[in-house]
Amino acid sequence: MADQSVDITEGCRLPVLRKNQENEDEWPLAEILSVKDISGKNLYYVHYIDSFNFKRLDEWVTPDRLDIKKLQFPKKEAKTPMKNGLPGSRPSSPERDVKKSLDLHVQSASAPSRGKTLPTLKRKAESVSLATQVTTATPVPSLPGSAEASQASVYPAMRDSSFSIKSRDEHEPLTSLTTNGTSSIQRHLIPPQPGRKRKSCGGTDEDSQDSSDGIPSAPRMTGSLVSDRSHDDIVTRMKNIDCIELGRHRLKPWYFSPYPQELTSLPILYLCEFCLKYLKSLKCLQRHLTKCNLRHPPGNEIYRKGTISFFEIDGRKNKAYSQNLCLLAKCFLDHKTLYYDTDPFLFYVMTEYDSKGFHIVGYFSKEKESTEDYNVACILTLPPYQRRGYGKLLIEFSYELSKVEGKTGTPEKPLSDLGLLSYRSYWSQTILEILMDLKSENGERPQITINEISEITSVKKEDVISTLQYLNLINYYKGQYILTLSEDIVEGHERAMEKRHLRIDPKCLHFTPKDWSKRGKW
Repeated sequence: MADQSVDITEGCRLPVLRKNQENEDEWPLAEILSVKDISGKNLYYVHYIDSFNFKRLDEWVTPDRLDIKKLQFPKKEAKTPMKNGLPGSRPSSPERDVKKSLDLHVQSASAPSRGKTLPTLKRKAESVSLATQVTTATPVPSLPGSAEASQASVYPAMRDSSFSIKSRDEHEPLTSLTTNGTSSIQRHLIPPQPGRKRKSCGGTDEDSQDSSDGIPSAPRMTGSLVSDRSHDDIVTRMKNIDCIELGRHRLKPWYFSPYPQELTSLPILYLCEFCLKYLKSLKCLQRHLTKCNLRHPPGNEIYRKGTISFFEIDGRKNKAYSQNLCLLAKCFLDHKTLYYDTDPFLFYVMTEYDSKGFHIVGYFSKEKESTEDYNVACILTLPPYQRRGYGKLLIEFSYELSKVEGKTGTPEKPLSDLGLLSYRSYWSQTILEILMDLKSENGERPQITINEISEITSVKKEDVISTLQYLNLINYYKGQYILTLSEDIVEGHERAMEKRHLRIDPKCLHFTPKDWSKRGKW
């Protein structure tokens, strides 16, 4: 219970009462971000410091939920003496000035060039044998390679084991392994098909763009940039919209979104579910619906199967809709900054059809031209449709587009917590599906390469390797790397696939990729 005689200000930290998932009381430590007075009663906006869901659980609380006995006041910052009385400057020192100039010369000579592609190991006819039961297999030793840089950014909590594919000599025979006592066919590397040129798999994640000398690199000027936490202010750290009404759903936003200031004080923000225009009252929405002719997202419908449709929307041709979509998405995405310039992007909106029209379920965006092989910039399933398989459907659709384009793709990093879980699950199921479909023929034993898996799925090679590491499938056995599928993994995969009813049918996709390198097509 908060004591009214104690002045609780912004920046203070103290335990706050809340209910956990088991509906039990807990007192996590929280920081006071803002205080407001309503009818003579203070309300406090708190940020739970150690929350896994970051700012999603932040909320306004009443004084009776605060434990004032453990109040921590904000620490005062030490004042730095100023040079010539100018704020932000430091007192001059000839020794430091000389040292600073020397450091700059050393750093300019030693700092690596930024934005440069990470080197990848050249491999010849890489091959990995497949085995479902190997009792004497040992964990693979950790070897340096470009895959480690990739998997570190995708899987921050990766298992300790890691590997890089062993380069084989041209004259070394490809060994194989018996699977459950049955003979199986040895699979050779699939030659690239004419007209399906693959982009190089080397690249840098945004997590690793800082140079090794500690100097942060300039932000990438394309794509949806990662939010820079150092520039967060109190305004953007707080949810500013209480509730959004979108069609038959009412949504509670998770994060800040830069809707007009005059709309943030409303109890409910109304959105047209077809054009996503925001309105301040139900009366305004009803009046708008009499004028709005849209019953589906603008753009081309490129996929339809059953009640599920996908629409391709050009951010340049449909700028108003694209900006409104970004504003809505920002309510549920915290790790990306919002771009008002939507021209460089394509938006793929998934809808569900009924007698009233095509209702938005989720979307993903991608750059028209991506030098980093990104096939997704932002991806979101709206909360009413989450945990129903739509997230994997969006991911699967993005890779189907990459297959048509003849490229391998990867999502823009870093992924949100929910995005990471969805991609990790999709990659695991997709790769396991391929491995379990391998069959034995002519007495030869099954083999498959990393390149071959990447070619079949359009999943980038680094993502394939990091997924195999995450599943702990890779082992070293008798001088070669093998994939060991335990019964638990097989059974778990079969159970997961039984629940996965929504799948993309490539036959229902009507999509022709464009050459966006020609600026005239923008």
